[in-house]
Parts: sequence; structure tokens; C-alpha cells
Amino acid sequence: MDGEQRRGRLGSFVVGGLVGASAALAAARRRRRREVVRRTPQGLEAFEEAPCYHEVVARERDELEA
Repeated sequence: MDGEQRRGRLGSFVVGGLVGASAALAAARRRRRREVVRRTPQGLEAFEEAPCYHEVVARERDELEA
């Protein structure tokens, strides 16, 4: 009975090690993808082409010049 318990524990240890290693690899891949440097915050680039954005920029520029 003792030998069967050891085999079960060893198998559980091996499976746990494989699951942990695959999780570590997946986390490393996700971390590498996030290292992309953005010049503008995500999502704001689309608004920079909108006419209302150009109006606000022009209004702010006029206020600074006055």
C-alpha cells in the first residue's frame, strides 16, 4: 500500500510540475507582448482624427494666443 501511495504522490507531483511550467511559459509570453511602447495612450489615436478633436485643439490654441 505504501508503494502505491508513493506512486500516486509522484504522479501528482509530476503533473503539478508540468502545469506550473506551462503557466510560467504562458506568463512569460504575455509579458513580452506588453513591452510595446505606445506614443499615445491606447484608444486616443482614433479620436485625434475626429473633427471635434480638431475644433478643441484650435479653440485651445486660440485661447493661448489671446
